[in-house]
Amino acid sequence: MGERLMEIYGRFYSAYGPQEWWPGDGPFEIITGAILTQSAAWTNVEMALSNLRAAGCWSFSAVNQIPEPELASLVRSSGYFNAKARKLKSFAAHVMRVYQGDLSRLFAQPANSLRDELLSIYGIGEETADDIMVYAAEKPSFVIDAYTRRIMDRLEMTPRVYRPKYGDYQALFHKHIAPDVPLYNEFHALWDHHAKMSCNKTPHCEGCCFLDICPTGKNR
Repeated sequence: MGERLMEIYGRFYSAYGPQEWWPGDGPFEIITGAILTQSAAWTNVEMALSNLRAAGCWSFSAVNQIPEPELASLVRSSGYFNAKARKLKSFAAHVMRVYQGDLSRLFAQPANSLRDELLSIYGIGEETADDIMVYAAEKPSFVIDAYTRRIMDRLEMTPRVYRPKYGDYQALFHKHIAPDVPLYNEFHALWDHHAKMSCNKTPHCEGCCFLDICPTGKNR
């Protein structure tokens, strides 16, 4: 499995080159973007981030202080804006209450402890927690999203358990690939890029870099 995963990484990288993820200038923007991008296109998230910056709401201290309805208005373009405003407020309140706004203290924890703490915060699920881990805290925790699962399923790399969940897919990477943050960063970005370029909900198999090894592509 490790060899197969690294072959996939090599094919991705040869086809698309480095992705230079995550789009964001510093931990605050990365974390805020990770929360806002839940069920949203990144272009809409960029509009919300631009609104936050223009309003001077550009720190967790500012997010903690701004009234929730006003915050919701600023992030409206990202969709589900009332729920996302609550999530941002919850994260900001936690960071301010426990760490006085100092993210470096939050990130100083071992990876497992940090992930558990992130998951304990309202609105932070596994994918968002791992986005924060890899791209903001620079801790090795492989991000699994719908794109990754879709491609793995089509390549017949689905975990061999009944109704596999997020952790089952992630375990394949953690078990078979060394915990290397730059590799996890780039590999996740490449899964997503391939899904957008070729492996859509209705796949465009012609010219795919996996066509010779993908059962789905061969059948089509």
